[in-house]
Amino acid sequence: MAPTLYPERRSADERTDASWRLVFERLHEGFILGKLVRGANGSVRDWQYVEVNPAWSKLVGVAQEAAIGRTIREVFPGIEDAWIDDFAEVVATGVSTTFTRQVGTLDRWYEGHAFKVDDERFAVLFLEITERKRQTDAMERLNGELQRLIAERVSERDSLWNTSADILFTLDKTGRLLSVNPAATKILGWAEGEMVGRNVMEFIAPQDLRLTAEALETASRQTLAVIENRYLHKDGGFRWLSWVAAPDGELIFATGRHITAEKTAALAAAKVAADLDRIWQNAHEVIMVIDLDGMMQSVSPASFDILGWLPDELLGRKVTDFIHPDFQPPLRDGRFVPERYVGQKVFLNRFRTKYGSYRTMSWSTRLEGGLIYSHGRDVTIEQEQAAALTKAEAQLRQSQKMEAVGQLTGGVAHDFNNLLASISGALQVLRVRLKQGKTEGLDRYVSMGMASVRRAAALTQRLLAFSRRQTLDPKPTDVNRLISGMEDLVRRTVGPEVLLTVVGAAGLWPATLDAAQLENALLNLCINGRDAMPHGGTLTIETANKWLDDQAADDRELPPGQYISLCVSDNGTGMSPDVAKLIFDPFYTTKPTGEGTGLGLSMVYGFARQSGGAVRVYTELGKGTTMCLYFPRYLGAAEPDTVGCAPPPVEAGAGETVLLVEDEDQIRILASEVLVDAGYRVLAAHDGASALSLLQATTRVDLMITDVGLPGGMNGRQIADAARLQRPDLKVLFITGYAANAAVGNGFLEPGMEVMTKPFEFIALVNKVRQLLDGFR
Repeated sequence: MAPTLYPERRSADERTDASWRLVFERLHEGFILGKLVRGANGSVRDWQYVEVNPAWSKLVGVAQEAAIGRTIREVFPGIEDAWIDDFAEVVATGVSTTFTRQVGTLDRWYEGHAFKVDDERFAVLFLEITERKRQTDAMERLNGELQRLIAERVSERDSLWNTSADILFTLDKTGRLLSVNPAATKILGWAEGEMVGRNVMEFIAPQDLRLTAEALETASRQTLAVIENRYLHKDGGFRWLSWVAAPDGELIFATGRHITAEKTAALAAAKVAADLDRIWQNAHEVIMVIDLDGMMQSVSPASFDILGWLPDELLGRKVTDFIHPDFQPPLRDGRFVPERYVGQKVFLNRFRTKYGSYRTMSWSTRLEGGLIYSHGRDVTIEQEQAAALTKAEAQLRQSQKMEAVGQLTGGVAHDFNNLLASISGALQVLRVRLKQGKTEGLDRYVSMGMASVRRAAALTQRLLAFSRRQTLDPKPTDVNRLISGMEDLVRRTVGPEVLLTVVGAAGLWPATLDAAQLENALLNLCINGRDAMPHGGTLTIETANKWLDDQAADDRELPPGQYISLCVSDNGTGMSPDVAKLIFDPFYTTKPTGEGTGLGLSMVYGFARQSGGAVRVYTELGKGTTMCLYFPRYLGAAEPDTVGCAPPPVEAGAGETVLLVEDEDQIRILASEVLVDAGYRVLAAHDGASALSLLQATTRVDLMITDVGLPGGMNGRQIADAARLQRPDLKVLFITGYAANAAVGNGFLEPGMEVMTKPFEFIALVNKVRQLLDGFR
């Protein structure tokens, strides 16, 4: 038989449990679910309250919590042995019993019905009949002196007859009704004239005809013990009655108590118990009842199908012995923590099978009466499928990334070929002029080559922004001030046909970002807005403080919190939803051939995401577009504007020693010559091992310049960290062509470290070395 369980589950057993609980809570009759307590020799010595309903507490004057878990001898000291023996017999024989009895020293009488639940438990449904018992006792005394009472107390008999809440019948020994009291007509609906003169068997339900006939035969000879049967009501239904009958000469006097409500409740309880037993036996989940010491008290048969263990193999053993070490529950003094199981809890763990393997189980638990009721569902396959799905999604993302890289390669090749042609051409002309001894106008070709280099560097930065790997220099920034400084540039760029409106939020929070990159992104958005308005229109730049709750943040793929927004809006052509989905893809552009590379918005997107923010587009075809950038708020003040401040004076080297680590021979040679010309002593190495050897062999090294990406298994950051173990105050300048933030510690540089992005002018390298050595940042 299954224990009483009340899991919150979306299934048929939940509805059954809820129905049973409703009946249980609203019964006017007392209800007990008891469990036998046996001695060492197996004999029953007591029984324990497992469940009682509110009506029980009201009827006996004992709180539910004061009874559940305790025995009847503890709750009612001095209780009669019959309260134990009778219920033990019900469990042993399976035969229900009806009783009328006092409870210990309580001056109350109860009448009830007990039936077997399983091999150790029974259920009892009862009412207090103290007042009726007194009436019944009085009636029994009256039955013994009926003739004298008829002669001497006719008026009293008539009063009892008319006012009794129970049915009173007078029958002859054939079963013909001779008289019925008013209660009979009230309970059964038949008028007195419709009953008197008819045989009582005409009013008995077909199912109870044989039982009633046998009882009537017995009552014609001796006092009849209580029987229960169903009587036909005039409305076509049935009413349950509990009878006591006694013979007197040729007559039979019978008293019937109306028990339809309690009988219905008892039958419902029995049905619920049977349904619970079927659920227990047929459930596809492992159901366990565990005490706070971790001992398994009950286990459903599904444990064999899912885990390979028979229920008897688990009973009395600690559940923690079967849980994988990585999933052990929290314990307090070796016992389960009760607070963990208050209310419905769902969690995963791995449970050992009989075969030594583990199954992943999803458990829902509930604490009740000092016991933990647990339902475990096998989710091993679901977990494996989820892991496989995650792996497949990762492979798909990698595939999509490789496809994007392929698109990038084709687009970039064209631009770089043009730039390389320009640089190569300038160098070739320089070489020819130098061979010819012509030195006039050489600066023109140098300028042309340097301009192409700067264009190549700008394209590289766009590519790095798209891949979210460009080196940013994030600082607390006043975005309103930045926009104000760019306003004239934006006006000249968009032209006179576009009306520019700037709306800066008052009290705008600062944000931590790379100001130069934000300027590029803003200019890019403004140019896109201008191009979307070929006949002119209005372009609006607007800032605002934003509090993003869970839903708003989720819509923007951001954590909840405080952000600033920078939005650029136009009233131009707008975009269709299909186009709007593609605008951040590399090399996708809506502009005519030759008028756009498709990298601009990809760069903006990469910059925003790398800065911890997001980009969102709001557009409607024919009405315009709004592009919004979101950046996390900086909790502090923005850095003061340094425009116009002169840099610290730069002096030539004074013989300081610089360790240069660069695997590209030409860069290493050129940088070494420039630094030597500037007055520095230079030690050159092509990889990490060589650099560390020079550090160990050289007494004085004032500064180390190192590329980030190096051969030999050590990157620039690892070399710097190793060098600082020997020389904690060593200044370090990182130079990098791809600016991999992870290689320099995810963008976080320690004091005395700085980074320069290739390509750079060598004079800038000399200046940066001087600044680092002098302590400037």
